[in-house]
Amino acid sequence: MNPRYPIYIPSKGRSSSRFTVKTLEEMKVPYRIVVEPSQYKDYAAVIDSSKILVLPDDDMKLIGSRNWIKAHSINEGHLKHWQIDDNINGFSRLNRNFQVKVASGTIFAAAEDFVDRYTNVAFSGFQYDFFAKAKKIHPAFTLNTRIYSTTLVDNQFNYPWRSIYNDDTDVCLQALKDGKCTILFYAFIQQKKQTMTISGGNTDDLYAGDGRLKMAQAIVDLHPDCCSVSWKFNRHQHHVCYSRFKKNKLIKVDETKIFEGVNNYGMKLVKIK
Repeated sequence: MNPRYPIYIPSKGRSSSRFTVKTLEEMKVPYRIVVEPSQYKDYAAVIDSSKILVLPDDDMKLIGSRNWIKAHSINEGHLKHWQIDDNINGFSRLNRNFQVKVASGTIFAAAEDFVDRYTNVAFSGFQYDFFAKAKKIHPAFTLNTRIYSTTLVDNQFNYPWRSIYNDDTDVCLQALKDGKCTILFYAFIQQKKQTMTISGGNTDDLYAGDGRLKMAQAIVDLHPDCCSVSWKFNRHQHHVCYSRFKKNKLIKVDETKIFEGVNNYGMKLVKIK
């Protein structure tokens, strides 16, 4: 089973690594990768050209690419679309505190069905594997927090990506301050390559030197009422107080029926040699 909504991968300088592309290819999940004109040949040498979309120019940066992707999906008539970072190394289902690698796009379809029950979910997505520790009990999902790296975007809401630093945090805060909700799934997990461990993307442009401090301060400048700069993990980090958004409640689509029991969407455990 594959997602109903299209998947886009904004990418730069990673034609050789292609972590997300390789992951989705292995899962047989359709996607399109979005690249700058000057890098088209590099990507076309290793990816089917029918799966490549080319941006209008080379100077749009990631936020320009994200906004262009949203407009592209709207022009194609889609109600929602996925944006997945280009450094995702796999997806898993979290069940009984055990992460099991998935071999198809079923988790995307299941997430879409859940989100489509509600009218006011601006962004939703999957938790990182390193935040789903086996020794801790996790909910199936949590509401009204940040959505990073694998994001289902509702096209009806006009929240633009606008900050070169922490664009994902900013766009989620725009929605939450407007009374909308976000859903972060723990039932479905993504494995992301650690920031600054592979070349390309934002690594060279944004994080070098005092980039970490600039990144943290940028979100504080946009949202001083709920963000601050802290020192964690031996580096500057931004901290967001999401507790103020607990009052944002999910609104069901009229006449939505939620059935009793468990729907595993055909997923089953298979021993892999």
